[in-house]
Amino acid sequence: MVVLYRVIAVVIGYIFGLFQTGYIYGKRKGIDIREHGSGNSGTTNTLRTLGIKAGLITFAGDCLKAIVAMAVVWAIFHGIAEDWIKVLCLYAGFGAVLGHNFPVYLKFKGGKGIACTAGVVIGISPLAVPVCFLAFILIVLITRYVSLGSIVGVLLFLLQIFVFYRNGILGVSGNYANEFVIITICFTFMAIIRHRTNIVRLLNGTENKIHFSKSDQS
Repeated sequence: MVVLYRVIAVVIGYIFGLFQTGYIYGKRKGIDIREHGSGNSGTTNTLRTLGIKAGLITFAGDCLKAIVAMAVVWAIFHGIAEDWIKVLCLYAGFGAVLGHNFPVYLKFKGGKGIACTAGVVIGISPLAVPVCFLAFILIVLITRYVSLGSIVGVLLFLLQIFVFYRNGILGVSGNYANEFVIITICFTFMAIIRHRTNIVRLLNGTENKIHFSKSDQS
């Protein structure tokens, strides 16, 4: 039964993750966002292609869908799996990122999952938000590399989870705490894999720096 709970949580998350904010926003403007810029439906590509307003809406939508997915799982399993409900919510968040990155109806061509992962961080571990957010903002402002800020932000989330784990403040304990950490490692690994081409460009000094459209096409 506990395995089934995990599967249900991931499936619920995946379904919510299919809501591709950037793709939907672009379609409302008559374009397929995946045919522009870096070719994905994520926040950064939407920002570069359609402007600040579109980027902010996409970030909010992709962030919110992970939070809502986790809230639904919490509502379903509250009182049933109380001692490890945070782990189930994390599975839902992981499912949402999978749905965002690999949407079946878009031939598995979605975004890179950073905004969606941000929603998971906000929903599952608010204590980790300030450090991740400040690091991301500072790195982007200084270097103008969104990919670098994203990678560092995810790595800092993992680092903080290790700290919370060591200090017993994850909200779960025992084997469930170990599972929580393992899932977080999976989040980090997926984010890095999705940014592998960005990492190569960063190492080569050819990564694209953030720029904004002179006019928002919204």
